Amino acid sequence: MTAPLDPALKSPPKTGALALSTYQLTKRFGTFTALDKVSIDVRPGTVHALLGENGAGKSTLVKALVGYHLPDDGAVLIDGREQAITSPVVARRLGIGMVYQHFTVVPGMTVAENLLLAKGELPAIIPWRKVREELEAFMATTPFKLDLDARPMDLSAGEKQKLEILKQLFLKPRLLILDEPTSVLTPQEADEVLGALRDRAHAGDVSVIMISHKFREVMEVADDVSVLRRGKLMGSHRVIGTSPAMLGAEMMGLSSGATTAASASSLAEDMHRETFRSAPLRLHVDKLSVAGDRGERAVHELSVQVRGGEVVGIAGVSGNGQRELMEALVGQRDRESGDVWMADERYTARREQNQRMKVRSLPEEPLRNACVGDLSVALNMGLRRFDQAPVARAGWIRTGILREKARELIAAYKVKTQGENAPIRSLSGGNVQRAVLARELDGQVDVLLVSNPVFGLDFAAVAEIHSRIMAVRNKGGGVLLVSEDLDELLKLADRIVVMSEGRIVHECDARHADRHVLGAFMGGAHHQQTVDEAA
Repeated sequence: MTAPLDPALKSPPKTGALALSTYQLTKRFGTFTALDKVSIDVRPGTVHALLGENGAGKSTLVKALVGYHLPDDGAVLIDGREQAITSPVVARRLGIGMVYQHFTVVPGMTVAENLLLAKGELPAIIPWRKVREELEAFMATTPFKLDLDARPMDLSAGEKQKLEILKQLFLKPRLLILDEPTSVLTPQEADEVLGALRDRAHAGDVSVIMISHKFREVMEVADDVSVLRRGKLMGSHRVIGTSPAMLGAEMMGLSSGATTAASASSLAEDMHRETFRSAPLRLHVDKLSVAGDRGERAVHELSVQVRGGEVVGIAGVSGNGQRELMEALVGQRDRESGDVWMADERYTARREQNQRMKVRSLPEEPLRNACVGDLSVALNMGLRRFDQAPVARAGWIRTGILREKARELIAAYKVKTQGENAPIRSLSGGNVQRAVLARELDGQVDVLLVSNPVFGLDFAAVAEIHSRIMAVRNKGGGVLLVSEDLDELLKLADRIVVMSEGRIVHECDARHADRHVLGAFMGGAHHQQTVDEAA
């Protein structure tokens, strides 16, 4: 006896943008309520943005829409009719597709094979001539083009993201969900992708739900926006009637009113910058070359300077030598040639030099690169001073003083932990960042080396870490900041340099930076003529 076919699979699929509503949608994981009676309306043919901190419920909501989570209560309505989305197969049949934050392409297969694989059910023998004609006809209608014979392993990060979107468009979705779609794109690519999808939505071909942390994207692309906080819906608005300050207030859980608007306005405004008439040279990287993981040259005779009271931002698409550069600067990777100077002394990243020259670092993925996971929060916070007075005496660590200092830093930096004796790996990503930042910024800092400091962190953690970095700059420290988020660099940096293929290919004053010029260089346009055309 065969199981009855799901009702959603009986009728032929409809086409065109759909209307979607959730009614008091609720999802619990044990005693934790991840989604608490959330009701939103996605109008057909519109772009609907979802905003919220990490853990706000955004991912739980969209996973319920694509059938990965079965809600405990509430309903999902498509075109006004309640639907039980019991699996991703049902969601696909209803016309719902999703582009995930992490790539799902098969590296060894061609673009054509990845597109075909997205269909799911395939015949035992594929009629490639007919399939090729179908794919070429599809590609002629798409907002961006990829070589059907290329393999993802040879594509840039931006091209892989475009392939993920093309896979979904090939299935002709009526609703397309995008999870942080521009995190690996240059500004030009982001504008191209979001603009093309917005145009498709407004043409009535598809409705779009977009998860984003970037106010600029929401204000420029979305028609409507819903804000989630701790599993609850804080508000839904037409974008034209709101502002980043209002949305930021809702994300932070602030009440409405003039006081709230004033408090939240700082989320969208430039940060305070002290002015320095003359500042010493803090860091000088001179013709530095560094090998990559496979022995290839990852950094090519790179030179950059950072003065006190200055944040120098390094922009670039991931994989252009930024990681190898920063690892070489902090002593985690050998240098092939070139010199690094701190003030007037050659710097080799020895522990003694770091302490004497007041050099500190906040690496990417600090749990892996700057912590000992099984050691306590207190011991990790003490890694800079365990052999110095008053923590050390006669070769012994005074654990009482170490724990007392850790408690002070935990309070000052608002580190959420079960206590200073908890293993640091038990902390969330944002709180590991705060703990490492507390250790690195305790005391005077002359040079701070920072890599993607807020990647994957929630809204509150981002604001906290940005303010701490700016405080180092305003006290006369020099900051070298690597970030793949151009908005972050434009907010924090005084100067921006662009890395491409291991070289500095462009430099500008951040106050007068042109987003599209920076994006052109990030995308490989190393000649001024190409940049002028892009601008």
